[in-house]
Amino acid sequence: MNKPDQALRTVIKAAGAAIAIGALVASNLALAADASNGKTLVESHNCAACHGAGLNKPVSPEYPKLAGQHASYVYWALRQYQMGNGNPNFGRNNPIMQAQVQSLSQSDMKDIAAYVDSLSGDLVQKK
Repeated sequence: MNKPDQALRTVIKAAGAAIAIGALVASNLALAADASNGKTLVESHNCAACHGAGLNKPVSPEYPKLAGQHASYVYWALRQYQMGNGNPNFGRNNPIMQAQVQSLSQSDMKDIAAYVDSLSGDLVQKK
């Protein structure tokens, strides 16, 4: 391989790495959420009525503990409930949860997810 080909490959690799890093930074900014707004939303939607005090003591064993769950998981679960049965590949079928999330924006769900992630719970031991 001659020098110009090597230089071109190096430039292409560097550009690819820069694009990948830029996408990673952009995705982290897109995931930025307001946990204090999430707390307000959790309280206004009365999530504790089913998921219990601190979202860690469900009133029934069929309801999950939420406190400490990863934000990305909580966000995606809320989105799946919002999609419902209309999307059999991604939707979750629970009429109570579907009704709870219909009025939420994606930003609201990210905020709720950030709040849930910030809580101490039995699910996750944070380091």
